[in-house]
Amino acid sequence: MAEPLGQADPVDSVAIADNRAQPTAAPGLPPVQQTLGAEFSLTGVGLHTGAKVTVKVAPALGRQGRYFVRTDLGEGAVVPARIESVSQTLLSTELAAGEAKVRTVEHLLAALVAAGIDNARIEIDGPEAPLLDGSAQPWADAIAAVGVVAQTAPRSRWSVVEPVWIREGDAFVAAIPAPELRFTYGIDFELPAIGNQWHSWAPTDGTSFLETVAPARTFALAHQIEYLRSQGLIKGGSLDNALVCGPDGWINPPLRFLNEPVRHKLLDLIGDLSLVGEIPTAHFVAYKASHALHTQLARSLNTLRYPTP
Repeated sequence: MAEPLGQADPVDSVAIADNRAQPTAAPGLPPVQQTLGAEFSLTGVGLHTGAKVTVKVAPALGRQGRYFVRTDLGEGAVVPARIESVSQTLLSTELAAGEAKVRTVEHLLAALVAAGIDNARIEIDGPEAPLLDGSAQPWADAIAAVGVVAQTAPRSRWSVVEPVWIREGDAFVAAIPAPELRFTYGIDFELPAIGNQWHSWAPTDGTSFLETVAPARTFALAHQIEYLRSQGLIKGGSLDNALVCGPDGWINPPLRFLNEPVRHKLLDLIGDLSLVGEIPTAHFVAYKASHALHTQLARSLNTLRYPTP
């Protein structure tokens, strides 16, 4: 989540660029695809539904990609974790295929792609992934515990060679050609405890995703909570799984980082960009963006990688 109202809520946006992409030998990942060393399960409540749900993440064959299976709907209720599956982006990213839907997928997907997991079967017995502690750390810890296994299918690497911009007012998200993969995010809130924050992270920085991005928790603004709940949202949100900020500061400190809110936005961006499959080598820069803008960029990247004849 981490997307209080007012930070680029979904409206019409503009994509700017003569977009092209090309294969590349991106550093930091092996030349072959990877999956999990074993399966694991986590249980919690969904942020918006408030429903208890269990997720089992298991190895998958090469080239199968990352995909969800709604086990409560039957074995055939498969939802690919692909940009084509995005059905809505209000305060989280929801994927759908037919009648099967899975909401708030971005934290788990960020942990998987950051660990280099290309193929994973994600069984879930409800309509929303559990929020857990509000971060990606429980997912990342579980992935680290079971390990990663190399597969035989070659990894498809590519890079952005022309800038791609998605803009909405003063909010934007962009993919800029760069020699290495990097993510930079900025936010700006009137509440003094948040204010203007920036964070930049690259896999080659010497600090891991697990250390510097995964622990960052989702956050909410105290004055918006009653309205959001009246709209049927954040039913599972609590002071145990989300930071809450009011005019006098944080209601449930301490923060894990001084700029924890913007680090969580960066986490959300990585999760949403994972929907293109292999995130291309580029410098991704976002400011006051949203799940809507993130996924619009992912859709543009997917189009330039697989152009329509």
